[in-house]
Amino acid sequence: MTDAYIYDAVRTPRGRGKIDGSLHEVSTLALAVTVLKAIKERNRLDGQGVDDVILGCVDPVGEAGGDIARASALAAGYGSDVPGVQINRFCASGLDAVNFAAAQIMSGQHDLTIGGGVESMSRVGIGASGGAWPVDPAIAIPSYFMPQGVSADLIATKYGFSRDDVDAYAVQSQQRAARAWEEKRFARSIAPVKDVNGLTILERDEHMRPATDMQSLAALKPSFAFMAEQAGFDAVAIQAHPEVEKLAYVHHAGNSSGIVDGAAAVLIGSKAAGKKAGLKPRARVRAFANIGSEPALMLTGPIDVTNKLLARAKMSMSDVDLIEVNEAFSAVVLRFLQAFALDAAKVNVNGGAIAFGHPLGATGAMLVGTALDELERVGKGVALVTLCIGAGMGTATVIERV
Repeated sequence: MTDAYIYDAVRTPRGRGKIDGSLHEVSTLALAVTVLKAIKERNRLDGQGVDDVILGCVDPVGEAGGDIARASALAAGYGSDVPGVQINRFCASGLDAVNFAAAQIMSGQHDLTIGGGVESMSRVGIGASGGAWPVDPAIAIPSYFMPQGVSADLIATKYGFSRDDVDAYAVQSQQRAARAWEEKRFARSIAPVKDVNGLTILERDEHMRPATDMQSLAALKPSFAFMAEQAGFDAVAIQAHPEVEKLAYVHHAGNSSGIVDGAAAVLIGSKAAGKKAGLKPRARVRAFANIGSEPALMLTGPIDVTNKLLARAKMSMSDVDLIEVNEAFSAVVLRFLQAFALDAAKVNVNGGAIAFGHPLGATGAMLVGTALDELERVGKGVALVTLCIGAGMGTATVIERV
């Protein structure tokens, strides 16, 4: 196979996914165009030599529908010969877009591609695209459908994570995120979002709450107790896992991923294509994998897919220097740490989605850039990026610094 190299990775800052968020007036198209233009300009591409643009988008309806990748490539000046495709694997869509782009290079079918993602959650609401899984009894009942927050509480209960445990992890995420910005660790990768006049709208992640502490989190009520008890999802959870007698409701807005707007793009190509374009590779995509996991627990997919990926790549966890596990909920990362007996010092070292927010279709691509920047900052070699996924799945990628 041809090696797939990462030549560049950019992202927008994340804006609060509400009507008063800084990016609410910025369309989904404009967010995607921001990162595609940044890739083109930073790497002095003429807009004609890219073989494909692959973007993740979890709710591809309304302004985000109709193949947002093709529309964004055209609007970013990539030329009519550059195609685009939108993909959706829920929260891992952005990482899978990077993996799909890398696979095109590895297979020898393409020479230079872009993988990334976009989500404007303030403009296209979460769940806007609908779906059979939550509403059709033919699939909801046998797969033990429940909202993700209830699954997160099930994981916390089953594996022994208390309210203090999940809150302490959230505080750590906020502290690490604040330090990362203070030390300008993201400076290389941020593409500020600007208006039509070139004035900057947002240049810094705005969902962060650096002053968060255990006391402020303790004042928040559990977010998912009502739907668990009143809608009967606690009974579904216990039916799926009868060893759990009663759910402990420990997750809330402060220890769950935030709703935000944002986009990301990763430039990937063969060695020959990079040389032709005068580009220096920063990393190699070493391996990637996907897996299905139990739908009731739903959010433990990162453990299952990491085991699969390491086995296929003939690696062990000791070969990995840094890990990015998407912080959908605190219990997701705590269970990952527990399962692999990991030192927390090498996992999500710059904070995660609890602090920054989780723009669904873009997060996976954002994490690739975060991992690459950190490998370069500390002089390490190998990073693992993984995300949990709705309906019980996991996606993971290993990159190796060049």
